[in-house]
Amino acid sequence: MKDLNYQLKDLCQRNQDGSRATQAERFQLLQTMANHLNELGYRRMEAKSLKPKHVDALVTKYLEEGLTPGTIKNRLAALRWWAEKIGKQNVVAKDNAYYGIDSRVFVTNVSKARDLDQELLEKISDPHLRISLELQKAFGLRREEAIKFSPDYADRNTYIRLKSTWCKGGRAREIPIRTDEQRDVLRRARLVAGKGSLIPSHLMYVQQMRLYERETQKAGLSKLHGLRHRYAQERYYELTGKQAPACGGPSSSELTEEERANDQVARWAISQELGHEREQITAVYLGR
Repeated sequence: MKDLNYQLKDLCQRNQDGSRATQAERFQLLQTMANHLNELGYRRMEAKSLKPKHVDALVTKYLEEGLTPGTIKNRLAALRWWAEKIGKQNVVAKDNAYYGIDSRVFVTNVSKARDLDQELLEKISDPHLRISLELQKAFGLRREEAIKFSPDYADRNTYIRLKSTWCKGGRAREIPIRTDEQRDVLRRARLVAGKGSLIPSHLMYVQQMRLYERETQKAGLSKLHGLRHRYAQERYYELTGKQAPACGGPSSSELTEEERANDQVARWAISQELGHEREQITAVYLGR
């Protein structure tokens, strides 16, 4: 067990606030977040060393992964408990709105799709970062997948394959290459990366990720998880011939039996391409 995990376990044992169920949930949340901090590069943390930068890094990760506002709020509550117990209440903002966390909404037929503003993209001077952003748009990749992307490995002519080490939950997957735009992005990615990845050889992933965060913020590029929403909605139209409910298309209750079957097939395919195990998660991107 890592030092931080052990110290948080000890903190929970010494401060048994709430019911047993509350204590158990808090313990699991803190252990999960300790592991995430380690993955983000904070490998020598102690419980007493929690700082705003650690909270910001976790929230950014969860927003990029598309976790629901309710899930993120639960994790922030656990972080506030942690901060209080070590006497650092001000480390975590009191208002969730400070972190851009909206009200608890699970499924809505309002599109959250975003396009990649070319004028703002031109403000990104680093070619590795710029092509990573274009890959996010073209293939609906998560941020980490686009940063770690190695075109020489991934490009299989008719599809791209993603390594398990690039993907959330270690789930490798394949995504079809369908358009000239995708092929052009892959061609330019090869020119930038050569035989390697889109992380420059002198940098580690966590360094490139932080550079990504700084540069996109400086360029005014925000809500980039919306690129995955756009990808999902475009694929839904390709596969069904209809707009998704989030784009003004018919809701599931308005579909015929045949259309409902096509809807389910499309949602399952899109779920696989986005790297989700459950078809139900596509409702976040497509509406229902």
